[in-house]
Amino acid sequence: MRILLVASAFNSLTQRTFAELADRGHRLEVAVLAGDPARRDRTLRAAVARHRPDLVVAPMLKSALPADVWSGHTCLIVHPGPPGDRGPSSLDWAIEEGVREWGVTVLQANAEMDAGAVWASASCPVPPVGKSDLYRNEVSDAALRALLLAVGRYAAGDWEPGRQQAEAAVIRPYFEQVRRRIDWQHDPTEAVLRKLRAAASQPGVLDQLLGREWYLHGGHPEMELRGTPGELLATRAGAVCRATSDGAVWIPELRARRQPGEPPSVKLPATVALADRIAELPTSPVPPDAPDGRWRDIRYREHGPVGVLSFAFPGGAMSTDQCRRLLAAYRQACARPTTVLVLGGDRDFFSNGIHLGVIEAAADPAQESWDNLNAMDDLVEAVLTTTDRLVVAALGGNAAAGGVILALAADQMWCRDGVVLNAHYRLMGLYGSEYWTYLLPRRVGATTATRLVDRALPVSAAAAQRLGLADELLPCAPQDFAAAVLDRAVRLATTGSVVTARIAAKKAVREADEAVRPLAAYRAAELERMHRIFFDPAAPYHRLRRAFVRKEPQTGAPTGQRISSPSVAGVTGLAALGDASEPGRPEAGEDTRSLVSHLPEEATP
Repeated sequence: MRILLVASAFNSLTQRTFAELADRGHRLEVAVLAGDPARRDRTLRAAVARHRPDLVVAPMLKSALPADVWSGHTCLIVHPGPPGDRGPSSLDWAIEEGVREWGVTVLQANAEMDAGAVWASASCPVPPVGKSDLYRNEVSDAALRALLLAVGRYAAGDWEPGRQQAEAAVIRPYFEQVRRRIDWQHDPTEAVLRKLRAAASQPGVLDQLLGREWYLHGGHPEMELRGTPGELLATRAGAVCRATSDGAVWIPELRARRQPGEPPSVKLPATVALADRIAELPTSPVPPDAPDGRWRDIRYREHGPVGVLSFAFPGGAMSTDQCRRLLAAYRQACARPTTVLVLGGDRDFFSNGIHLGVIEAAADPAQESWDNLNAMDDLVEAVLTTTDRLVVAALGGNAAAGGVILALAADQMWCRDGVVLNAHYRLMGLYGSEYWTYLLPRRVGATTATRLVDRALPVSAAAAQRLGLADELLPCAPQDFAAAVLDRAVRLATTGSVVTARIAAKKAVREADEAVRPLAAYRAAELERMHRIFFDPAAPYHRLRRAFVRKEPQTGAPTGQRISSPSVAGVTGLAALGDASEPGRPEAGEDTRSLVSHLPEEATP
């Protein structure tokens, strides 16, 4: 069928929908509806006239469709709530109320928001994770199950929806900041974490801290540190620890509330945001191989011949510091007597490459870009030149840009079957590094590598396996991925002479490739082009980066991108637009910046 995807942003769910529908042979176009209502309607009507769709699908839409579109075409809306749930803050309420099971409903657009006929629905569990993590994983899985069922029913032409969403519906109000407020003097840790998780990664929880208003993003429990409620106790891995009424929580990221006359603020690691305000605060490090129980963003576990080095950086972004700390942990892991080393292996993002937020906030963004990229290159090089064991990159969540290339540096890439990959840099105005000019063609061939980079389109896990990007797909729920990876890794490590032969073979291949063209030559050529981009103030990268991290209108962005694949017709709009989960309006008193300013987001392109 000819399907028009309509979205307020080309976010994670829209990208997954695009990739999976394309896998099934549908001809697609994407209309990203940004700007004022009149502009959004013009964009949509032009896309409808151009594409002549059989069906309109809205994976993530925060504004109503015009009557002439929904009355003239069947328009299916994905709502992140079970049948009967209505309103703009479904996931916020689900987490706040502590529900254990939630769902997704695919309904037909009509004159009333979230009130149309139900075409399909699917349920999903609600683990104790942040809203954006839940959205990209359990909710995304349920959304695709329901949406593919609904599209199949429409294509069959003999199915009529019976139930109207408006019947016996529960309309929940927008989740205002007043409901999110933390009472540090009285709220226990469990309540604080629930509020932080319901606001992750957008809009955050508005709070007072060290004489300024901040949005708090993310939260993890602390098992040992205690103090006066509301007091900052320590720092660790870019996060700050704050005392609750009965314990403490780690807050990884902060975003300053925008003041009149200021540009839109940037979400940053808490220690970067607070900078000299916390100069006297002690650090409380936890090594990666410490026993489980205390929060850290890098963890190493050993299971006989298998080492597992997992990491979880907010939004998948990897700053210079995070890259260097992960490299140090990787080198320590390589000193252990293991046969297989798993890199990753947890749920949610694997990596999205360099940290554009930290770069934007730096005194010298060009120099920070350069330092961050070289730190990422060092990490990729270490993985690529490990020849005494097999390295497996285990992707429980999405990856983009340098994060995809980091995974390709491993000997094998294992992906959960719901993962989406974006193996390109172009939409941020970058040529790319991390040895991609060696690693990507090595995997998929020069022609396919060029197509992936130039077309800048998302690839499903299944398509990645067909292309040769991914080696194995693990069809499991997000919370089961780590166990599935470990089981497979242990079986791989205990194959005796087979694994020994594979290690010897990979060492020989690496030596042969080095003799043809040294890795240093690939790096030098890539960095030469990246250096010119970083240190040219007029390069589009600086404008695109600023617009991306500050959620500003992306003037001059590449729009109207066309591709020649028979399964897709084209994409309208910039793909690197940040993630958002559901319709909604800005918080009272909050920055009104863009259509994706206050909901879960991807931090890098």
